Amino acid sequence: MMALPIEAVQRALKDEKLDGWLLYDFHGSNPIASRLAGLSGSGKMATRRWYYFVPAAGAPRGLVHAIEPHNLDALPGEKQVYAGREQLSSGLASLLRGARRVAMEYSPNNAIPYVSRVDAGTLEAVRACGTDVVSSGDLAQRFEAVWTGEAIATHQRASEALYRIKDRAFDLIRQRTGSPLTEFEVQDAMVGWFRDEGLISDSPPIVAAQEHAGNPHYMPTRANHRAIRPNEIVLLDLWGKLPVAGAVFADITWVGFTGSHVPDEFAQAFGAIRDGRDAAITLVHSRISAGQEVRGFEVDRACRSVIDQAGFGSHFIHRTGHSLGEEVHGNGVHMDDYETYDDRRLLSGTGFTIEPGVYTDRYGVRTEINMYVRDREAVVTGPRQQEIVTLGP
Repeated sequence: MMALPIEAVQRALKDEKLDGWLLYDFHGSNPIASRLAGLSGSGKMATRRWYYFVPAAGAPRGLVHAIEPHNLDALPGEKQVYAGREQLSSGLASLLRGARRVAMEYSPNNAIPYVSRVDAGTLEAVRACGTDVVSSGDLAQRFEAVWTGEAIATHQRASEALYRIKDRAFDLIRQRTGSPLTEFEVQDAMVGWFRDEGLISDSPPIVAAQEHAGNPHYMPTRANHRAIRPNEIVLLDLWGKLPVAGAVFADITWVGFTGSHVPDEFAQAFGAIRDGRDAAITLVHSRISAGQEVRGFEVDRACRSVIDQAGFGSHFIHRTGHSLGEEVHGNGVHMDDYETYDDRRLLSGTGFTIEPGVYTDRYGVRTEINMYVRDREAVVTGPRQQEIVTLGP
């Protein structure tokens, strides 16, 4: 089955003022190229280097090894076969003849490691053909991260279900305040509610009490969990999607407190991340509604600067948000100028999270919402938490 819509790719190449897109893979080193070429999950062996070049105009062409000559047969265009390394070198030069500027899965200085899949030696070989290489980051987004109308509908249904599960979990904790209840018990109940709602996920939800909430990736298990006690922070992070083809994830985080009055220390930390979250949302809203581009690193900066000014910057130790897709961490732009420098654009039809947090050895807080962008519109797909939820008597 052809995975790559050639005409759409060529329109995108012309928009980006590129001569072509060179897909390349060796032994699965470039999963983006493998998916787009239709080789992922195809059952075909791909133990030798292959190249597939889509020019901005004209027919695509491929370069495949004599041992695996049929790997690109599902894609249009002529295929040249090579065996020895001299044939590979001359074949690559022929493939790129006339192309001065092409996109590959490359990121300058490895700024975006999710995109940087082509090794330095291959880049040298391409440049030796007189061809300049730029990042395919925004091109790949168009064909791997844009949601269809049907996908948006699945996201909205999943989001609504997650909020109901979150409310049930807080109700359970509220009802059991003062009596024994563990993180794992809450998690187990939530897993059951996922089934009730018809959601699937790649992992159980996170239920983290007090100091465990200070670990962004803490996960209770049957063997490793603790009791939820009175007057403690409880963080819930839950993500899921509908079990249908093309469904995309929703992913939210909310924070409660098992007492009747939230201590100022916790309230101030939460206020900082709430304000940072809202600054990021405002930036996205304003840029998209004005028809202006906005890039992932800019969203992170808008959020992080507010948290820095509030005095919690050193405790915000991860990116502001990630792409959402058919996997919870999708293949589009991340809101990141901290762990990486993500200069990809927020394209119409893409979805993502905004999820700043503050983490210490004694406690942690995080707020997480989902957004997607359309032409001249940016949508937050669920309620925003404004203050820590009290769960005490």
